[in-house]
Amino acid sequence: MQHHLAHATAARLRTIREQWGALLAAIETPPTPRTWPPAETRAFLHTGSADDGPLLVADRAPLVLRQHPAPANLDALDAGRFVEQSVFDLADTLAAAVQHTTPDDPRRWTYQDPGAADARTAAGSRAHGLHWAALYVEGRVLDEDTEPELLDDGTPAPPPFSPLPEHLLHEAARVARACEQRLARIVAADAITGSRALPAPCPACGGALVVRAAPAEPPTVTCQTGEACGADTGRDHRGRRAWEWPTCLPLLLTAAASDLDTPQAA
Repeated sequence: MQHHLAHATAARLRTIREQWGALLAAIETPPTPRTWPPAETRAFLHTGSADDGPLLVADRAPLVLRQHPAPANLDALDAGRFVEQSVFDLADTLAAAVQHTTPDDPRRWTYQDPGAADARTAAGSRAHGLHWAALYVEGRVLDEDTEPELLDDGTPAPPPFSPLPEHLLHEAARVARACEQRLARIVAADAITGSRALPAPCPACGGALVVRAAPAEPPTVTCQTGEACGADTGRDHRGRRAWEWPTCLPLLLTAAASDLDTPQAA
């Protein structure tokens, strides 16, 4: 049970990292609630137009450490602040319980130091952003680096981290689930209400794909071939192959790229 929960939580953290850029792009894009794919996702994926400026996120300070200039989508900004703050706070909690590394260990999570003169030093590891925090939490959830190690001179050293207690694994799972759902509402929930066919076929059988979503729920993609489809995914209540969130995301992004490459009628 704990093994399954740990890997499911790690998968949610990876989804958060992978979709973080799309969420940042959404902050600067007005919401368009009746179109699929979301306008912010199109902007994030489309790099072929000379009119598109580069999406530079590597040098941005974390959202919780700065005021975002003129956000176009306040829901996306709120979601970004929620996700970032939640993962940062979770990293603090896990580090306090299981971290034994030395200050010079690059794997170490460093707490905030409000008394520091430099803003990034005061922020501690939060200055490295959401990606680093999510990777740190993922390592603790998977009990990485919990075995004794050898120093450069061959001297044995105690493990840098202790295994994560069960109650903190459940807390990490709760936070990761809440963050993924909040992010999904921005990145994917602008999709549709009801259903529509996707331009790309099923990757397994070539059948028609349909995406369905409710206003407050992430989308689901189903193959209309039925039980004969051999796709490596689960089935819905009618026996059709179905991709839930976030496993359906690659199909939706493929559809987005297909729409972008299709010339629009004048």
